Amino acid sequence: RYWVPILASVEIAEPDGPQVRVQILSEKLLAFRDTDGKAGLISEFCSHRGVSLYFGRNEENGIRCAYHGLKFTRSGECVDVPSAPAACKNMGITAYPCIERGGLVWAYMGPADKQPAFPEVEWCVLPESHIFTSKRLQECNYLQAMEGGIDTSHVSYVHRFEVDNDPMHMGTKANDYIKADGNVVFDIEKTPFGLTLYGRRNGEPDSFYWRITQWLFPWFTLIPPFGDHALGGHVWVPIDDHHCWAWSINFQPNRPLTDEERLHMAEGKGIHCDYEEGGTFRPRANKDNDYLIDRVAQREKRAYSGVFGFSMQDASLQESMGPIQDHLKEKLLPTDRAIVMARRMLHDAAVGLAQGV
Repeated sequence: RYWVPILASVEIAEPDGPQVRVQILSEKLLAFRDTDGKAGLISEFCSHRGVSLYFGRNEENGIRCAYHGLKFTRSGECVDVPSAPAACKNMGITAYPCIERGGLVWAYMGPADKQPAFPEVEWCVLPESHIFTSKRLQECNYLQAMEGGIDTSHVSYVHRFEVDNDPMHMGTKANDYIKADGNVVFDIEKTPFGLTLYGRRNGEPDSFYWRITQWLFPWFTLIPPFGDHALGGHVWVPIDDHHCWAWSINFQPNRPLTDEERLHMAEGKGIHCDYEEGGTFRPRANKDNDYLIDRVAQREKRAYSGVFGFSMQDASLQESMGPIQDHLKEKLLPTDRAIVMARRMLHDAAVGLAQGV
């Protein structure tokens, strides 16, 4: 019932260029750009005998199966069955409508009569010169990854040294307040779009520093600002029960990003990361190498957990819980109120969906 970010537009940059495998919500799909330059998202598999269309030909406004020549448009319609032309009308495959916004290809994967308007989050209505997006594979359930974006209290600990050294966060008074006061007092507002979290810390004498975070149902989180640095946010999209895509977005509402800002982001600074080779979007620091933990840096107070980078500091701890954390074993604290509220809202929505709401 929601518009889902599928992949970056640059991943299918050219009309009639290579198609790309995509798995979203446990469904194996194929993304491509047709001859007219329109993005399409269809089932990966031919309706004839289940061959992967990844090996097919993207040409003349459709994907042609390499096995027996069946051809499918971005709407899923079968327009050619060379061996039995009359069979076309019965050979269509699943397809989802796509929109391109904010440098991403989005798809709606629900019932056609329930299709909502596109979510006009701020960075999706800005010129592309104002935006930088990246994605990374996170090897855990999307909920426990997303909960890190809702939980604002952890910033005082796992990120406490990173904020002073990272070029996308350094040099702000917010850093001083975050490091000085880990006893966050929360006020949480339930809104028509999700939750707004007001985290209160001690600031200057006789004043408070309020750090305001937003969760936009069902998978957007917005990061509180750090001075004049680019604003940021995430979209957490399930791949399957044990993996998700963590989309990271930086943007400047009132001006284009500078070359220096873009360079820092492309180098994996701020909320972004660098990757293993091979185009899988798996971070170079990952569970197979203990996230390149540096115990010397931990002792010297250069990295609180010994892991560098905002994204991998979070991911290392979230993935350490296992692919799906057993919530029955948790002993929650007052700072977890927003997480509890989000879980209840998601549960209620899932029940409503099952009941046909």
